[in-house]
Amino acid sequence: MFRKLAYLAMTVLGLLAFQTPAFAQGKMKPFILASQGSGSITASIADVSTKLQNAGFEIAGTYSPYTGASVIIITNAALKAAAAKTEFGAYGVAQRVSITDVKGDIQVSYTNPTYMASAYRMDADLADVSAALSAALGNQGEFGPSDGLSDKELRDYHYAFLMEYFDDPDKLAKYPDYASAVAGVEAAIAKNTAGVSKVARIDVPGRDETYFAVGLSGDMANNNEKFRTDEFIMGEIDFKDMRATAHLPYEIVVSGNTVYALYARFRIAINFPDLSMMGDNSFMRIMASPEAIRKALTLAAGGEYKER
Repeated sequence: MFRKLAYLAMTVLGLLAFQTPAFAQGKMKPFILASQGSGSITASIADVSTKLQNAGFEIAGTYSPYTGASVIIITNAALKAAAAKTEFGAYGVAQRVSITDVKGDIQVSYTNPTYMASAYRMDADLADVSAALSAALGNQGEFGPSDGLSDKELRDYHYAFLMEYFDDPDKLAKYPDYASAVAGVEAAIAKNTAGVSKVARIDVPGRDETYFAVGLSGDMANNNEKFRTDEFIMGEIDFKDMRATAHLPYEIVVSGNTVYALYARFRIAINFPDLSMMGDNSFMRIMASPEAIRKALTLAAGGEYKER
């Protein structure tokens, strides 16, 4: 009996030892508020950029999706090393820092690295990246949904029955090899035929994977275009006092000879998991957006769009 109890105890301890640090931290939320207060958005962008660079972060690109909002795409050696450990780790090779003017209040926020590591099923919790961002920009607490999600919940997340998981991405295009896939995406985005613009590119060291951050724009008066735009979508769903501007921009990932993107019903929901299905400021308001985004990203990847 004693041997059985001892064996059981050792088994439980062994399982606990293999829990990831992110899981041990309990519930998490997708965004972290660095600071807020009066000031100029232009001055804040310059100040944040300097602080990030002094902390060893590389600024891969900047994006202004609409008036009063700017996003800085960053990476560093730790993010690149973590991305290289995992297939499709390219989704987590960058973090996003946002500067948003909300009625004269400048909010500086960033994606929660540990939350994103779990959502993208990475083999690292990015705690070192979290610590570096907190030291550089500040940390006034996580925000987003009213209730956070655990590592386990994030790694198996989908918004609702029959909706996509992380491992149900769109396959946007296929090429003969990795080099031609990257070149094909560069060429297709440069044409900007679907309102998709290149914000940043980061190659994952030691892997045939490349991350592209892309902005989505279009004519807001044209229903064939507006549903894909960052401005329209965020205007409908980013309504809380603390703005989730760091949700943007979207990403395209080249892995091997294939170009992928997370389907919008996952990509949006992972950052807005408590968004209601119906009513004002709900998924119903952007019902046409996931497919509009898929079409735009497919064309931006050099692929051939086919309706589902």
